[in-house]
Amino acid sequence: MKKGNAPLTEKKYYILFAFLTSVFMMWGLALTLMDVLNKHFQSVLHITKSRSAMIQLCTFGAYAVMALPCGLYMKKYGYKKGIVLGLLLYSLGAFLFVPAANKMSFNSFMLALFILACGMATLETVAHPFIASLGDQRTSDQRINFAQSFNGLGGVIGPIVGSHFLLRAEKQHINDLITVKQLYIVIGAIICIMLLVFAAMRVTKDINFPAHRKADASADNTASSENLFHKKHFLFAVLAQFFNVAAQGGTWAYFINYGHEVMHFSDEKAGYFFSFSILLLVVGRFAGTLLMRFVAPYKLLAVFASGNIVMCLLVAQGWGWLSFGALLFINFFFSIMYPTIFSLGLKDLGAQTQKASSYIVMGVAGGAVFPSVMGLIANHSVAGSYYLPIICYVVIMLFGVKYPMLNKSFSQKNYLVKP
Repeated sequence: MKKGNAPLTEKKYYILFAFLTSVFMMWGLALTLMDVLNKHFQSVLHITKSRSAMIQLCTFGAYAVMALPCGLYMKKYGYKKGIVLGLLLYSLGAFLFVPAANKMSFNSFMLALFILACGMATLETVAHPFIASLGDQRTSDQRINFAQSFNGLGGVIGPIVGSHFLLRAEKQHINDLITVKQLYIVIGAIICIMLLVFAAMRVTKDINFPAHRKADASADNTASSENLFHKKHFLFAVLAQFFNVAAQGGTWAYFINYGHEVMHFSDEKAGYFFSFSILLLVVGRFAGTLLMRFVAPYKLLAVFASGNIVMCLLVAQGWGWLSFGALLFINFFFSIMYPTIFSLGLKDLGAQTQKASSYIVMGVAGGAVFPSVMGLIANHSVAGSYYLPIICYVVIMLFGVKYPMLNKSFSQKNYLVKP
């Protein structure tokens, strides 16, 4: 099968596909802005690195809490209402930053972040299978990676916005929490506008409830004949996603600390470098989408995971610009991991795809656990804490290497690799 016979998506889905990629962008912005808040709250609210990791705990913990209920909601009401629910929770959480800033309460901020993250978890649970359903299933990996590239673009914008408005305000001794409040009012308003636009869009029943498609009936029956938890490639995907987001959460949480303590940058300058590293993530995702036209996704995943093992070893040495350059390039190699693990885990599951999506999103809870452990080490040596993510990348590398053996329905032709 030639790759040219399987386009990224179909013309009739262009508008819907474009909107969903914008949704990916907005939760990317929220995710990296959270890491600027991590450093900002350390300074403004006078908390330790390990306590500031509560930001990651509340954010990624929301994924563990929300993923399964969202999966059930999505199965009953369809993709469209799932996206609407996610946008509602996202905007509510953003607006709750206002009373939290007024109270100057770290705990109130954590509640607001938890609700906002419940919205992010809902959007992720719905958007991945939604995007995957918009075209030929052989290009689902490429579609998800392409959409996730805009997630990375949002990730670039987050640190720029955060560094400009929050870390600069901190440096100039402006009322920092008023700046936080104003920023999240704007974000909440943007999400409300997106909600109104999407609510007015028409989504056909065959897309809203893809498990009902007659064309997929035989695949659905086959997938339903075996318990989801007997699917080894799905189970390993959940595990790989847990370690993947664990590594991401820890790496991003202490990036600005690394720039400040190891490279002796100002917090604002370190924040701009963080934004640049997310730009490398975007480059990696676009490059990965292109490479997957020629290299099987599971093979590329194993190669990129190996690259990050090397990068983490260099970062942990604290060798000045060499180590800092490696820290920047962690995001390049990290780029394809989340979407590729997601799409590989959903392969060949038929009617169980929506349920499986919920469990893979639950794997994001790794980001709630790992930053706290890294924070305990980072309190003494921020460079030394980067040895820990190596464990995570070894697991991801093994998932890529072993994938053909894990998926009983594996067929090389389904990955659009030229002979």
